[in-house]
Amino acid sequence: MAYDIGDLSVNTLIGPVTRATEVLARVDERLACSPVRDGFIERQHFADAAAALWLEGELVHLEDLVLHDAHMDVRTPTHELTRAHAVLRTRRRILSQKPDWALSREGLREVTGRGHAVTAATGVGREGKGAANSTDEADVRDDAEDDLLADEFAEIDAVLARSSKILSGADVPARTQRSDERPDLIYDLDWDEDARLAEWQDVIARTRDLPVVLRGAILLEAWSDIEVLQHAAWLGPLLVAALLRQEGLAADHLASLHLGAKNIPRERRRARNRSDRLLAFIDAIHDAALAGLKEHGRLVMAKNQMERRLRERRANSKLPDLVALVLSRPIVSTALIQERLKISKQGALNLVGELGLREMTGRGRFRAWGIV
Repeated sequence: MAYDIGDLSVNTLIGPVTRATEVLARVDERLACSPVRDGFIERQHFADAAAALWLEGELVHLEDLVLHDAHMDVRTPTHELTRAHAVLRTRRRILSQKPDWALSREGLREVTGRGHAVTAATGVGREGKGAANSTDEADVRDDAEDDLLADEFAEIDAVLARSSKILSGADVPARTQRSDERPDLIYDLDWDEDARLAEWQDVIARTRDLPVVLRGAILLEAWSDIEVLQHAAWLGPLLVAALLRQEGLAADHLASLHLGAKNIPRERRRARNRSDRLLAFIDAIHDAALAGLKEHGRLVMAKNQMERRLRERRANSKLPDLVALVLSRPIVSTALIQERLKISKQGALNLVGELGLREMTGRGRFRAWGIV
């Protein structure tokens, strides 16, 4: 059965939607001409990736994620750390492409890791039934079905050829599992991700006339309700953030919706009443924008304070490079400073002292620094 949008309580939702839209637009406007835009975006990538795992009940330290991303791990990466890094890489991938790429057929195929093309927005439900909303959508659906049918025929031909060799007495090697096949112990083979994804895309098509923030909240709720992907629930908020960017409300950044959802109690996000869940997701978008606004202001202030220490420095000083590095990462380690600035360990420690960075770990070894 298809996801039911149902009747929306406009009087209840319009106020929170307006507030979230206002804050989100204000963040994007400041980032459009901000001197710390690149650093802000990179720090948001790390923070949102860690928050995505936090929402799933896993704790990933920002320090470990930063070092893992720089290929400078101080210990063997955990499964949670590699998953957080997957979120980080996906965010970078989405933001590096055109605004409409993530929700396109090719974009969805790449970010979901599907072995074949994903159908475009149609009325296909969980049972795979439905009709196209337009002629173009019908053509896209037919092309996708043709691709799937060709794959099925190719597999049948391979089975027949193998059976013929076995019957003729030929030496046939043992069948190995294809790279696109999923092990039964990890994946539920009855979980039709293609049909569920098509159902979620249908919700995108049916909400085109709604305000962008309300549309995003509905899509977040639908992603959670449909349970599109078995092992990548974190992808839904990233696709919704891509939609906010595509619609121009967050054109200059990718909203950190996981970071916003962290501030919303789980009881609200999983409430029995659908209106309460929608309000929770709207508040998550609002809190994500508000956190971004505060972080941007903090970065601008920190940049101004650190630049005061650059006065009367010689032209070949490494201190400006350290300022740029610190602004682009939540924390930096001695080894990371050495690697990026091409200086000795003692030189890195001297620059850290001159810049007045704050030690974030409280340890004597493997220390890391960040802005106050």
